[in-house]
Amino acid sequence: MALFTREGSIDLIVFTAVIVLLSIGLVMVFSASSVMGINDFRDPYHYVKRQILWAVLGLIFMYIAARIDYHIYQYVALPGLFIAIILLILVLFIGEDIHGSTRWIRLGFFNLQPSEVAKLAMVNYTALYIANKRTRLRKFLSGLLPLLIILGLQFGLIMMEPDFGTAMTLIFTVVIILFAGGAHLGQMAALGCLSVPALYFLIKFEPYRAKRLLAFLDPWADPTGTGWNIIQSLTAIGSGGFFGLGLGNSRQKFSYLPEHHTDFIFAILCEELGFIGGALVLALFFLIAWRGLRIALNAPDLYGSLLAIGLTSTIGFQALLNIGVVTGVLPVTGITLPFISYGGSSLIISLTSVGVLLNISRQIRS
Repeated sequence: MALFTREGSIDLIVFTAVIVLLSIGLVMVFSASSVMGINDFRDPYHYVKRQILWAVLGLIFMYIAARIDYHIYQYVALPGLFIAIILLILVLFIGEDIHGSTRWIRLGFFNLQPSEVAKLAMVNYTALYIANKRTRLRKFLSGLLPLLIILGLQFGLIMMEPDFGTAMTLIFTVVIILFAGGAHLGQMAALGCLSVPALYFLIKFEPYRAKRLLAFLDPWADPTGTGWNIIQSLTAIGSGGFFGLGLGNSRQKFSYLPEHHTDFIFAILCEELGFIGGALVLALFFLIAWRGLRIALNAPDLYGSLLAIGLTSTIGFQALLNIGVVTGVLPVTGITLPFISYGGSSLIISLTSVGVLLNISRQIRS
């Protein structure tokens, strides 16, 4: 097996959509973080300079991944999964606590987020597992259960950080791959029913989750407390109107809206660029999802098809979850918007995932 793919061309629609989103992201990170950069570091370019560095590294990884034959990843699926689990354990002991969550391992000037690595590793392992064991997948004990044990382990470790948004993205992505791979629908429905009480207990026994849920139902019941984030986010979106206040003219970034350069950057985008800007971002994610599904349907083998579905679902669901939170459609949970939010691990892993997807597209036989 050759290491590099020599034939075929990449999906230019996916590539173009990602580059446009990345460009929008760099502009919005600068706009959203400039005030905070001045206050914290006396440098309005502090955050965007770091984001540009992550973008360059991510593009390099994307280029390499687009050239490497995706079949190579079959041989690193199990080691990659093992490394991801080790990192998820390590972050609980040596991770850096930021705003009450221990999600990052400091590596000099870079904070590694193991849950981002875990998502990519789990997608690759799940795709390979189903491709190799499809005939046994519909047998619960010998097919589905071993995969669920691994998924449950990763889910539990991520929830201990805690990182509910990433944990739900992981669950959703694996479920989509299982569905596409032909898992028994009755077994999946039964597991879905069993997950309802588990979700209830996760919310019930963590007071902050219950408060977030109540704030989602009625944010104005506690406008200066649990409802603050969503109220300020909706204020930003509403202030933007159809055409926006203009690039750089956000008012909510002046210490009103928390995490305005990460989790809530879409609200700042809508405030400055209006409905037009928000609709453009949504359209670009839709293009990626559509073309990713097309790549999956036309992949040369089952492994490539399931891998493409997993990578596309991860990006698509994370975007859907972030935008749902920002617009008040979903309860508040901390998760970044792919290619746009500030953050090194998320950006590099997202761009690497796109590179793998592009390599699969190169091997489609027309």
